Amino acid sequence: MRFERIHHVAIICANYERSKHFYTNILGFRIIHEQYRTERNSYKLDLQAGDIQIELFSFANPPKRPSEPEACGLRHLAFAVRNIDDAVRYLQKHGIDVEPIRVDPVTGKRFTFFRDPDDLPLELYETSTREE
Repeated sequence: MRFERIHHVAIICANYERSKHFYTNILGFRIIHEQYRTERNSYKLDLQAGDIQIELFSFANPPKRPSEPEACGLRHLAFAVRNIDDAVRYLQKHGIDVEPIRVDPVTGKRFTFFRDPDDLPLELYETSTREE
């Protein structure tokens, strides 16, 4: 038995339209399928994010995230980008606060964090070297 790869990541949002706009119009993920589930009063939006999918769910009055990313459980989602400076400028142009860029001491790659509309921590991780 072998686990091959991550298939999808599921996110529950507080405001469906706001989060849909963020993940599709700002982050640019392609919509695969959108469904309103009457019996659950809930939307489910499947997005293509590179080799994985993001499932965006809405539920009436979901509880807030209990603490910062250092709590037990999922810490953050990381998105690979070729040029972190361009990605940071793009997010800031859309009014999104981005932390200062840091360098991973092990890989030497640059990374930073920002937040989605529900305060979920998201990371940008530069996959190429700046000299390329």
